[in-house]
Amino acid sequence: MMRIVKMIFLIMLLWLIGSETVMAQKVLEFHPSYGKDLVYLADSSYQSNDEDSITITQFRFYISDIELWNDKNKTWEEHNFHLINANEYQTLRISLAIPDDIVYDKIKFKLGIDSLTNVSGAMGGDLDPMKGMYWTWQSGYINVKLEGNSPLCKTRNNAFEFHLGGYHTPFNCLKTVTLPIIKSDNIKLYIDLKKALSSINLKMTNQIMTPSKLAVDISEKIAKAFETRL
Repeated sequence: MMRIVKMIFLIMLLWLIGSETVMAQKVLEFHPSYGKDLVYLADSSYQSNDEDSITITQFRFYISDIELWNDKNKTWEEHNFHLINANEYQTLRISLAIPDDIVYDKIKFKLGIDSLTNVSGAMGGDLDPMKGMYWTWQSGYINVKLEGNSPLCKTRNNAFEFHLGGYHTPFNCLKTVTLPIIKSDNIKLYIDLKKALSSINLKMTNQIMTPSKLAVDISEKIAKAFETRL
């Protein structure tokens, strides 16, 4: 009897060892850009057209609920919140522990903070209000901050400020981004701010500081500015 028990134990142990998932560390990289040029905040100006020269001084946004997909099948997911700050290089790289044997050809994530997290009040970590991305318990988190200067803006210092957020219908600014990817050690995503800003009439729209229809519209433009490149 003891011999049978030992054999069963040995078989189970070998099965557990053989079934242990091998994890691989993948890096998700974010590269803010203006067209083909990488963005260096408050350091360079970028020519949009003959009458406009853009300077980006602040760009921050939340990424949450990262998923990897193979065709129509979800193969991996992470429920977490990451604050990406173009002024802080270390935040532009997220390390993901992914099973080494999964297959994926798309990445999907949320741009912003979901309504359940918003109604839970201020939190810690990247959701700490000290990070400067929280309004009040009533308005919740700011999903995206984009600030800079343009001669088209008839404001003080020609500044534009887009603080985009809101989780109440009809001003829910949370967006889903889905992109094809090339499997590699690093997954590189670019955010083309030229594409987003050139679709905004900065003469008329240059400041958004509360949830609104305009905040929803511009959130959609920024979500569409994410892309992968060969």
